[in-house]
Amino acid sequence: MTIKVAIFGASGFVGAELLRLCAMHPAFVPARLFGDSQAGQKLEAVHPQLALAWPGLEVERYAPSALDGIDLAFAALPHGHSQGIAREILGRGIPFVDLGADFRLDSAEDYARWYREPHQAPDLLDAFVYGIPELHREAIRRARAVAAAGCYPTTAILALKPLLDLIDPTTIVVDAASGVTGAGRGLKEETHFSTVDENFTAYGLLTHRHTAEMEMALDGSVLFTPHLLPANRGILATCYAKANGPCEPLAALRAAYADEPFVHVSERSPATKWTLGSNAVHVTARYDERTGRVLAIAALDNLVKGAAGQMIQCANLMLGLDEEAGLPKVGVCP
Repeated sequence: MTIKVAIFGASGFVGAELLRLCAMHPAFVPARLFGDSQAGQKLEAVHPQLALAWPGLEVERYAPSALDGIDLAFAALPHGHSQGIAREILGRGIPFVDLGADFRLDSAEDYARWYREPHQAPDLLDAFVYGIPELHREAIRRARAVAAAGCYPTTAILALKPLLDLIDPTTIVVDAASGVTGAGRGLKEETHFSTVDENFTAYGLLTHRHTAEMEMALDGSVLFTPHLLPANRGILATCYAKANGPCEPLAALRAAYADEPFVHVSERSPATKWTLGSNAVHVTARYDERTGRVLAIAALDNLVKGAAGQMIQCANLMLGLDEEAGLPKVGVCP
């Protein structure tokens, strides 16, 4: 079986990761690659690491006619851009997995509050299912459009969701650090090598947009502080909340994720390098008797489980395929 795939944002880091994972997938074959900034260039010029996987492919500008014959669409675009293409894709009946923030939140009002601009397609919000497969598997199976969760929210939500009965969700604090690829491929002063190297900094204080997803999924109040990690890939989220009483959060994680193929629960504190290049999430948790708080920690690769891998995992479910198809569980270490 061949499933012809269109990728919006193919010239970016997530686009490259989608193409790498498609090369390991038994059915997904990239047919159209859209990317304005690199339009007209051969794929091997944009992503040399993919030269042997997809020879002859070229990045092009999007036109609706280019969707003819497409069986599946992935979009890895900055927020605001998916609103302009979703109607055409959905109107054609093409299964659509969007990594942008445009259709993740419950309402146009929430989107406007956090993204500081009005939503241009509010009537399409109900067409999308929020996508973290470990938590929304059956809804994703039935969906034709999925808004894949963001990288920071995926990390924090998977660490905390099974613990909600043990904690006060109005006291959640999330400190998380991400590799530089989380900022995208565009040139920015704050992601220059000389800025990032031997440096560690917090940003988006009190107002980071991913807070909205965490609060939506955890039904609580979240104080989220992201940090820029001097590394290419990876997210480590350290999460805290006041416990309702003495508890065993590690046992709760083990019970929740016992049958999950991509979640590893351990007593060990996870490291980002354990997940490098994989769709795995490593999690742990503790109850601190001294402070009466729960500590939960999760690590993942922001470009795989935090982005392209989660998109493919969702698409596998939507299309009735093996959920694990094309997705590595094993990280590259060292």
